[in-house]
Amino acid sequence: MAVEPEHASVNGRKKPQRPQRPQRTHREVADELRARIRSGALRPGQRMPTQAQLAAEFGVERQAVRGALRILQSEHLLTNVSKGAPATVADRADRVPAGPAAPPQPTTVALAPRIASAFEAEHVEIDAVCLTAVSLTLAIGEPLRQIHAGRLKPAKVDVRVLLPSRNIDLAFPVPVGGRQGDEDPVHERWLAQRNAQGQVLRHNLRALRATHGIDVRVTFRALPFTPPVKLYLLNNAEALFAYYTVTRTEALIGQESLPTYDAQGVRSMLFAFEQGTGLRDTTFVEQSQLWFNALWETISSELKLTD
Repeated sequence: MAVEPEHASVNGRKKPQRPQRPQRTHREVADELRARIRSGALRPGQRMPTQAQLAAEFGVERQAVRGALRILQSEHLLTNVSKGAPATVADRADRVPAGPAAPPQPTTVALAPRIASAFEAEHVEIDAVCLTAVSLTLAIGEPLRQIHAGRLKPAKVDVRVLLPSRNIDLAFPVPVGGRQGDEDPVHERWLAQRNAQGQVLRHNLRALRATHGIDVRVTFRALPFTPPVKLYLLNNAEALFAYYTVTRTEALIGQESLPTYDAQGVRSMLFAFEQGTGLRDTTFVEQSQLWFNALWETISSELKLTD
């Protein structure tokens, strides 16, 4: 039987095989590329090597390269990540926050850049469960500015928002001493804020039809309960999750300061989970989307943002 040449020596003995180096994981590839971006070896605006070139350089399959690129996209270090053209280093890659592996950040800090990243898609899909939609309305401002500046141009935007019904007894906000009679100024204050924020969100997004020819659909439905958490689902690929932590505070209603139990949602710490960055994250995103769809299609009802 012939001996394979690479395992033979001049004296007929087999050469000892070198142990194969374990193939790098997609996270290790992401770590190396991230270091190049942070060091300036890959500059903002520069196009990355192709996926085939990266796979050859790191000795991995293209699937590992795609996983690495998705991680860096979630960290806002890369844009235009797809199976086609090479990705591009983000213009502000040196300033953007870290991704799902980084510590959670307050909603006011973390939500806007992630929403803006979601608007890089051709078809933007955003689902939200929240108490008033104030955080979402504020965060949408960033991609709207980029659209008006010509840096973003999605073809279609679908936004679905689940908010508490006006007809339920909210768990919060509520007066500390409980409701007094039929009047409930705390509930009326919350309802006015819910409607106002929803109307602003809807108006700002629908305006994109006239100004930029973008196909926009914004829909609200009412929940029969007070959500104890806020959840944002972006393009079926990312879930951002935060707890509403109820505290005692003072609500200024008219000229009167009223002790209430309420939650400051804009300050809630946002936890990020993304498809493709591990079984835990992928499963969380999938289950969160199933949960949202189930609420939307079953126990929620039509919501009109009117007084």
